[in-house]
Amino acid sequence: MTTASRDQDRLYAYSLFAGVLAAAGLPIYIHAPKFFFDEYGVSLAALGSVLFALRLVDVVQDPALGWLSGALERRRAGAVAVAGGVMAAAMLGAFAVTAPLPPLVWFALTLAPLFTAFSFLSITFYAQGVEKAGRGPGLSHVRLATWREAGGLAGVCLAAVAPTLLAFVTPAPFAAFAILFAGATVLALVAMRREWRATGLEQGLAFGPILRDPAGRRLLWIAFANAAPVAVTSTLFLFFVEYRLRAPGAEGPLLLLFFLSAAISTPAWGRAGARFGLRRTLAAGMLLSMVTFSYAVALGAGDVLPFAVVCVLSGAALGADMTLLPAAFAAHVAARRGNAGQAFGLWNFVSKLTLAIAAAVVLPLLDTVGLSAESTPGPAALTMLTLLYAVVPGALKLVALALLLTAPVGTWQDGAARQAPA
Repeated sequence: MTTASRDQDRLYAYSLFAGVLAAAGLPIYIHAPKFFFDEYGVSLAALGSVLFALRLVDVVQDPALGWLSGALERRRAGAVAVAGGVMAAAMLGAFAVTAPLPPLVWFALTLAPLFTAFSFLSITFYAQGVEKAGRGPGLSHVRLATWREAGGLAGVCLAAVAPTLLAFVTPAPFAAFAILFAGATVLALVAMRREWRATGLEQGLAFGPILRDPAGRRLLWIAFANAAPVAVTSTLFLFFVEYRLRAPGAEGPLLLLFFLSAAISTPAWGRAGARFGLRRTLAAGMLLSMVTFSYAVALGAGDVLPFAVVCVLSGAALGADMTLLPAAFAAHVAARRGNAGQAFGLWNFVSKLTLAIAAAVVLPLLDTVGLSAESTPGPAALTMLTLLYAVVPGALKLVALALLLTAPVGTWQDGAARQAPA
């Protein structure tokens, strides 16, 4: 069996690991605030403030974790096992344990280690992907990204709908979700145990070269602007469905439709990126997202089916974001023999900073216009909800598109789009 064949045979492990990480990422931003809002009556303003404070820690944490990932690269299997255990335990604490402390305090104490473990694992995982894609000509960054992101999107799909489905069989669906997540984490750790290996690159705390690189810096800015709309809509999704559409109970199927559409579209975006180039393909995804947001503006009570169309189209656009930008950044880092752990420490920070800003801005705004668990939202709250969910993301996508189209051509001529299609 050739090296390329062996690599491809092991890509299922990357898909599985990505699925577990994805289940601990975006779904937590969707589920956790709503869970503590409904279960304990914690105000949206307080939840938003804590989420933002936790993400401020990442200003120092993520780059430092990138350095740590590099420093421990010869002991990655053990470090990953420890971090995986911490992540699973924190998930159980957040959703399967009745808060033994004031709920807002418990919210912070459980999510802080969950986010830290998630960050370390994400950085290490993406850095290992750079090493794997560089082993031979048979495995491109786009192909690896397609397997990885397809697995991640599958994990997101399952995590998004799991509480809704589990509610039919247990009175504690979030506790059951946390238990299943812990089991999946063990399986993922076992599947990836032989994949962790040293990259052979020089390690050291050297973020300066990454930030001084114009092309790399532009990719980070594009990633920030492009992730911001997803951060806003993810933070508000459950609230939009329950209060704007007045369709409580439809959240799970709609979330599944959204993420399933993203997962199904991922291979197509990978092939399109390999054939037409990453810049043009990603621009098409951004335009699709903008059109979808504009359609969502007019939706109101009872518009579940039209919103399902929004979920399909916006999910497809998300597939482009999650596949092509990481592939471009990974290929850029590899082409310059950069420190992959540190580079993805910065990448991870940029991605999560958008979620922090979204939580810190949109949740308090909804709180100020009267959205609370104790009362029915009035016209002002519904108008603000629609504005934040549909109008603001479209404007942010326009900024991302402008950054993309004005990026130097060399930023995208890194070989990622010219390798074998996914």
